[in-house]
Amino acid sequence: MPIINRIAAFSEEMKGWRRHLHAHPELAFACHETAAYITARLGEIGVDEIHQGIGQTGIVAIINGNGAGPTIGLRADMDALPILETTGAPYASTIAGKMHACGHDGHVTMLLGAAKYLAETRRFSGRVALVFQPAEEDGAGGQAMVQDGLISRFDISQIYALHNAPNIAFGHFLTRAGPLMASVDTADVRIIGKGGHGATPHECIDPVVAVVAMVQAVQTIIPRNVYALDEAVISVTQIHTGTASNIIPEEATFCATIRAFRPEVRDLLKRRFYEIVEGTAAAVNVQAEIAYDWGYPATVNEPAATDFACAVARDVVGEAAVNGASVREMGSEDFSYMLQACKGAYLFLGAGPGAGLHHSAFDFNDDISPIGASFFARLVETAQPLA
Repeated sequence: MPIINRIAAFSEEMKGWRRHLHAHPELAFACHETAAYITARLGEIGVDEIHQGIGQTGIVAIINGNGAGPTIGLRADMDALPILETTGAPYASTIAGKMHACGHDGHVTMLLGAAKYLAETRRFSGRVALVFQPAEEDGAGGQAMVQDGLISRFDISQIYALHNAPNIAFGHFLTRAGPLMASVDTADVRIIGKGGHGATPHECIDPVVAVVAMVQAVQTIIPRNVYALDEAVISVTQIHTGTASNIIPEEATFCATIRAFRPEVRDLLKRRFYEIVEGTAAAVNVQAEIAYDWGYPATVNEPAATDFACAVARDVVGEAAVNGASVREMGSEDFSYMLQACKGAYLFLGAGPGAGLHHSAFDFNDDISPIGASFFARLVETAQPLA
């Protein structure tokens, strides 16, 4: 596996970076200490420019190559999750109820590793923009950075990102052209009836009957309204109502996550959701209030950029370890906003066996950091070679 020798030589330093970040997790946009730590490492590395406060706490660092050329972007997310860690690692989270359970500490480390190598060697033309993004898990930090001028201000012509993938073969890359991950929307429904004694339901307007009917009915949207080859998901994840066995409650609520790949399907799901909830409410004589949160769009890889990224990955790990036609998945990712604004691609990097993402026992596999850093570095050198 031809990891860049220079990157392999400082892999222990990278491990130290990652484990420091793991021990000091921060959530959403509140990545103040994380950003300060990254900024300090970038200063030691010797990048040419450091721009802070992009999308609140995001960072963009610039490394100039040798000779004129475009700017290529490389992105890492840096926020953690509100989870109580159970790894028992000596570098476990020092902040109760917060942990890096998705490997963003490792993503930052891979990008810092690539930055160290690129700043030393500068065997490329143009510039590389290193993008450290907050609030991927919650808050749409990718959108905030784009709205703050990420692509236009730094004149980024293409952009790439990696995500670690536990329980995928170690060192294997997976991606695909076109939609790779789904859009995600959230619906919260409040149903208002008329409460009373359970012994006299004729004097009440029962929201329990309504919520049961609505939940059952929305499950018919995908099999009866969506073309069978258009993948989509509606999952009702919460139902809340009632306080006692002999009381018909005044209200009931339920929540659903709604996911699709194509904008037309996304629109259809929202329309049918409203029609079913409002129609059912009218049928059983309750009021229904719907709060529909239009979330992250689908993550759509540009085909030429995907082919290019796969070719670079094959140079790093070999032909057999790169799958450029992997299955798409229903998870979501706010790198989608960057891909809407600029061509590029998103890839997964297999981390081998381990606890899954968002699990309290998850821990990033430090052994993949040199692979990811080598991939990022080769992307730059291949996309923007010296004249």
